[in-house]
Amino acid sequence: MDEGSTSTPERGGHGGNKSGHVPVLLKEAIDFLAIKRGGTYIDATVGLGGHSLEIAKRLGAPGHLIGLDKDPAALDEARVRLISSGGEGWPEVSLLHGSFAEIGERFKAASADGVLADLGVSSLQLDTPSRGFSFQAEGALDMRMNPQAGPTAEQVVNQTDEVTLANLIYEFGEERRSRRIARAIVRSRPILTTAQLAAVISAAARPMNQAERRIHPATRTFQALRIFVNHELDDLRALLSAAPRVLKPGGRIVIISFHSLEDRIVKDAFREGVKQGHYKLLTKKPVTAGEEEIDRNPRARSAKMRAAERI
Repeated sequence: MDEGSTSTPERGGHGGNKSGHVPVLLKEAIDFLAIKRGGTYIDATVGLGGHSLEIAKRLGAPGHLIGLDKDPAALDEARVRLISSGGEGWPEVSLLHGSFAEIGERFKAASADGVLADLGVSSLQLDTPSRGFSFQAEGALDMRMNPQAGPTAEQVVNQTDEVTLANLIYEFGEERRSRRIARAIVRSRPILTTAQLAAVISAAARPMNQAERRIHPATRTFQALRIFVNHELDDLRALLSAAPRVLKPGGRIVIISFHSLEDRIVKDAFREGVKQGHYKLLTKKPVTAGEEEIDRNPRARSAKMRAAERI
């Protein structure tokens, strides 16, 4: 988890400036993908297209870059970035609206030379208050990566019973004060904005020591709600389950995660893949950002990257 002041680490570490978009662990991710010119690569979280742009540059014609994202607004931004960069020698680019949980249904067996997933939230989402991902600016409690589907965080906060709410805050946010926070939320209903929710949580869960003061009291609860609303961990498990079938022999999968729940799922899936004879592990320990990158982008400090190669 990012220990900064925002509600969650942002995908790719975008600096909130589209023109200054610099993905986290970019060189490391590209190196581990070992891109084959003319191959087929899936960027399962295309976001604003930072990783995809670097993949496309190395892929060339007649390669095929396929980008997936739940967020139609992100796809619009990525389309401008990736299509406008095209020209002679540029690979075919396909941008698809949907979750990476669907790759097992949308792609044929042994059809990809590589899969990349950069988990988390994009700057486009964080920097738009109406999306409800951050408590830094007041906005509606939405938190949906796909604004066209599923219940909002406002519905979860205001309609979920106290015990269930406490359990999801504990499970997905690893928040030890989950029961106290859930009780405060229920007593304060209706809660309609990010600022309201953050204030309720802050009053209920004041930091008790210096370590707790390092992050905003609402950080873990916002993370929990976002993960729950977007089915993030279930989608990640579906991606990891389907990847061995979709990858060609020698194809690689690279996953960048931003909190312990995601990293644990990736680590366990890769280890199981090794046992099943699907994978050769490329990272015994997660790759993390260096001091220079963290200085440039503090959110990078929570990123962990793991990679494996299809046997």
